[in-house]
Amino acid sequence: MRLFSVILAASLLAVSCGSGGPDGKSGSKESGSVSLTAAGATFPLPFYNLAIKNYSSSTGTTITYGGVGSGGGIRSLKDRVVDFGATDAFLNQEQEGEMPAEILHIPTCIGAVVIAYNLPGIEGLKLSNENLQDLFMGNITNWNDQRIASTNPGLTLPDLAVTVVQRSDGSGTTYIFSDFMSKISPRWESTVGRGKSLQWPVGIGAKGNPGVAGTIKQTNGAVGYIGSEFAFAQKIPYAQVENSAGNYIAPNLESISAAAQGEIPADTRVMLTCSSDPGAYPISGFTWIILYKEQNYNNRTQAQAEGTVKFLSWLTEKDAQALAQQVNYAPLPAKTVNQAKEILKSVVYNGQPLLQ
Repeated sequence: MRLFSVILAASLLAVSCGSGGPDGKSGSKESGSVSLTAAGATFPLPFYNLAIKNYSSSTGTTITYGGVGSGGGIRSLKDRVVDFGATDAFLNQEQEGEMPAEILHIPTCIGAVVIAYNLPGIEGLKLSNENLQDLFMGNITNWNDQRIASTNPGLTLPDLAVTVVQRSDGSGTTYIFSDFMSKISPRWESTVGRGKSLQWPVGIGAKGNPGVAGTIKQTNGAVGYIGSEFAFAQKIPYAQVENSAGNYIAPNLESISAAAQGEIPADTRVMLTCSSDPGAYPISGFTWIILYKEQNYNNRTQAQAEGTVKFLSWLTEKDAQALAQQVNYAPLPAKTVNQAKEILKSVVYNGQPLLQ
């Protein structure tokens, strides 16, 4: 635990955004500005970094966010060392029972997990459900395997060994990917299953979405799963993936948004993978901020609690959602924004609501 705390502290320093209030002073109780600390998912990291920078410059609120993975964000909130956490995998009933108090989930945007690959000269790769099962379970070991060739009749695939790259840390990105795999493959579900951390049948690990993206980019023959923005930013090719309708779909704002067109429960805790929409990219998902419903804990001030709720409310609104689109995340549907607002209205300090 001590080692994790050191890693978290380093990560928070690395991505600290907002140097202080409008008067240029550091965020402190004496200066009247608010300082908040958060940690968690790397999947939405480009969006959160941009949003925090804009919010801090306009409000003077100092927010530090450490991209330590969803598992790290959940642990940090459980240990009450952050004001809020971030995860791409909602807490199930058992996990909520392990937390010291009631937890709320606030969706912030919709992202995609892409199947990125490094095959020089190969563009437009399509991967069927069976291809994905066989690649990530180690049953396809060379890219010129007939099973991939039959899905891609127009491509000349290289005689090149497959190197699977996966996350080595607890990851909501892994949960989204493994939830999708469990839905398309009974064999995967029974042998590997869903989770933020998995016992992988094959492959090499890397830390965080940036680590996996970098490893894929540097390794000929590599294939792995990463948040779409990391593939876009680093110009790493990614496959078109077979969806529930049998269509091969590339991730973009339209296809990612289509995944959220179905019914969303009031608490927003739902996986968007394998949407029935024929135009939906099938490995899509919400990402959430998680926080305590009762904000008075660990000597937190009411100003910190109010600052937390104000920032999260802004994060779901038009200006922030436009920032999400700038870095290739799909904005929340209007109905989900309304649901997020209702959840935030239930956040209290000493039992009193913070958002009217």
